[in-house]
Amino acid sequence: MVFYYLIAAIVILLDQWTKALIVKNFTLGESIEIIPNVLYLTSHRNTGAAWGILAGQMWFFYIVTTIVIIGILYYLHTEAKGNKLFSVSLALLLGGAIGNFIDRIFRKEVVDFIDTYIGSYDFPIFNIADSSLTIGVIFVMISIILDERKKKEL
Repeated sequence: MVFYYLIAAIVILLDQWTKALIVKNFTLGESIEIIPNVLYLTSHRNTGAAWGILAGQMWFFYIVTTIVIIGILYYLHTEAKGNKLFSVSLALLLGGAIGNFIDRIFRKEVVDFIDTYIGSYDFPIFNIADSSLTIGVIFVMISIILDERKKKEL
């Protein structure tokens, strides 16, 4: 169990460290090209969820994130036992949820900085916590698919 909390802690530390670097070294809106027409570091703030959904609704995010964190902890201690992929998924979700929660509590906004382009589409700017949440969700889906296949084999 400690291993999965370590994964979450690494995500949180990496997320908060990178955000602190952006806040300290970039002015809001400042952008540095990493890979031309593909990847930039851009200092951005978000008071909502993905794509700015529900901007400014901090109390909503406090309540929902608290419930999500409790749910993740419950599943990590009950349903995920013995399922390494599901446990890693939940650890990534936990780290990502807490990483953005810290921003919402202390900054009243989330620091985003990874700015990518897919062709001519400027994908919404995101951060390490967002990446961890996305990877965690993908791993949960893979875990569910694998679990269903195992059940069909029995």
